[in-house]
Amino acid sequence: MTLTLVRHQFTVKQYHQMAESGILTENDRVELIRGEMIDMSPIGTRHAGCVLFLNNLLALLLGGRALINVQNPLELNETSEPQPDIALLKPRADFYRNSHPQPEDIFLLIEVADTTVKYDREVKIPLYAEANIPEVWLVDVNQEIIEVYRNPIDEIYQDVKNLGKNQVLSIQAFPDVNINVSELF
Repeated sequence: MTLTLVRHQFTVKQYHQMAESGILTENDRVELIRGEMIDMSPIGTRHAGCVLFLNNLLALLLGGRALINVQNPLELNETSEPQPDIALLKPRADFYRNSHPQPEDIFLLIEVADTTVKYDREVKIPLYAEANIPEVWLVDVNQEIIEVYRNPIDEIYQDVKNLGKNQVLSIQAFPDVNINVSELF
């Protein structure tokens, strides 16, 4: 006899209701991925420093052309509300006070990883492709490389490249913004 485990899938609406009712608190470091609540890894110093550096660098380079959203939720669909390390968003007068950003609001997502590289690459990046996010960077602080994902077609990124030290990276939505990968590490 084979035992099949049934998992309860949550919607974003149910996830929000759990927070509103106090089942989930601000101290719960979870994100909703494909209907499942996933514990987020603790943030190490290299990870935190890289996110802080990127936040400051992007603010300087973009000069207000995009909103920089740091470790806040995005509502991708009815069952996924991830919290990427950085999201470059289209400016809105309400600064997204009335709703979390949706896929059409996103220029670029950045995931910084030290212990979660495999998870980010195999779970979150495909989720972003399915949501048609135009560009995603996976910053691997251990290998000191950036994986760049662009051009999602049929839920798969068509253009994938790895950039290492002394290579220059640009943002697809802002081609005038250039970053030397060496600066990040």
